[in-house]
Amino acid sequence: MLRQRPCSRPSCGEAAVATLTYVYADSTAVLGPLATLAEPHCYDLCERHASKLTAPRGWDMVRLQPNPEALKPSTSELEALADLVRGVGAPGDPAPATSAGTRGHLRLLPSV
Repeated sequence: MLRQRPCSRPSCGEAAVATLTYVYADSTAVLGPLATLAEPHCYDLCERHASKLTAPRGWDMVRLQPNPEALKPSTSELEALADLVRGVGAPGDPAPATSAGTRGHLRLLPSV
């Protein structure tokens, strides 16, 4: 089960949907989609806190909102994946290469 990251605001138990980063050199606050990994110098915010967020006085605020269509896989990527899955185990395919030797989690394959 995937565990959602909570909002960084104290006493808020909502799930985070956005990540806030401060760029001190440019006096800019950047609010974008939730980062893939939690970073120690970024703040994950829920929808409510992200929508009410303002930048410190004298700072610029940049809100990054990616196009949802751009995040979806393209049809060519899906077709390539489907072709790959169909090809695995197809009759007449050569058997996969066998290992010549094994040591721990690494495998030595014979040269072709």
